[in-house]
Amino acid sequence: MELFDVYPLFDIAIDHGKGCHVWDEEGQEYLDLYGGHAVISVGHAHPHYVEAISNQVAKLGFYSNSVQNPLQKQFAKRLGKACGYEDYQLFLINSGAEANENALKLSSFYNGRTRVLSLEKAFHGRTSLAVEVTNNPKIIAPINANGHVTYLPINDLAAWEAELSKGDVCAVILECIQGVGGIRMVSKGFIQGIRALCDKYDTVLICDEIQCGYGRSGKFFAHQWLDVKPDMITVAKGICNGFPMAGVLISPKFKPVYGQLGTTFGGNHLGCAGAIAVLDIMEKENLVENANKVGSYLIETLTAEMKAGNLPHVIDVRGEGLMIGIELDIPYKEPRTRLIKEQHCFTGCAGTNVIRLLPPLCLTKAEADDFIARFKAVL
Repeated sequence: MELFDVYPLFDIAIDHGKGCHVWDEEGQEYLDLYGGHAVISVGHAHPHYVEAISNQVAKLGFYSNSVQNPLQKQFAKRLGKACGYEDYQLFLINSGAEANENALKLSSFYNGRTRVLSLEKAFHGRTSLAVEVTNNPKIIAPINANGHVTYLPINDLAAWEAELSKGDVCAVILECIQGVGGIRMVSKGFIQGIRALCDKYDTVLICDEIQCGYGRSGKFFAHQWLDVKPDMITVAKGICNGFPMAGVLISPKFKPVYGQLGTTFGGNHLGCAGAIAVLDIMEKENLVENANKVGSYLIETLTAEMKAGNLPHVIDVRGEGLMIGIELDIPYKEPRTRLIKEQHCFTGCAGTNVIRLLPPLCLTKAEADDFIARFKAVL
């Protein structure tokens, strides 16, 4: 049997990592400014994380959600305190797409509606409803194209009000900082206007914090820069530093019903142990603050270098914390490929001409400077 060939791959096999660096099978070291799609939050192979995962799997890796799992309750309490949502409820699943599926499903249970509003250039996952609210027709199969979704422009409140005022919208789902959409942030006035309209028309507001959340923006959640409180918050990626895990944070206005939602693997013992360890490290090492500090430094330095003419082809630098977009006036493919092959540095991409930076939250200023030097060398 061979793999189903749906990924274009670089001819590199990563063997191991430490902090913000990874090594391939031949021993070549790489600076990691991508963190495996923003998944590596506390750094590769952090000793506390490794110890927690190892100890738990040696004891019990998994058992059914039909029995008590004290680790789930411990994690929920810790997460609520860390993010400031102690009054919310937590439902644990396995992936970001699954988190968004359950948030949308719960929204429809709540108000009985089926229509959803989503941002142009949105990305929310690849499963049934999650892919339907993703603004990319190339990955929406005919069986998923069920007419539930209206895509609207970012920060155009009038366009959203026109749709919400029809009174038939089940949910609004949006990323406060778009990832695949090119590192674009919704404005404070826009999201606060959406919040008021959702309240007025009994529509559920879902903030997809799968990529922009969990400390990446320099606050625990990106929407916290905008002084707004959603009805549901979806999380994944950085929640367990590489172990598949995700969650939905759910407002007290939603009342749970037995059998309404369910999962086999979600909230398993091993995942909870890893997620608790991630919070331990984030708190002990002040990684949210570090993301804000080092991210601001990186954005400011890149912007200054751009304005000084030292970064040819760079026309914009934007983002919050360690979620950064570098827009080019040329396609990203050549500089990104050269960064990997010549400078041994991983970055991401978005659209056709945006280099996307999503490093572990433990990135240092010295490593930020190292990246800038490598980036200059390929421009």
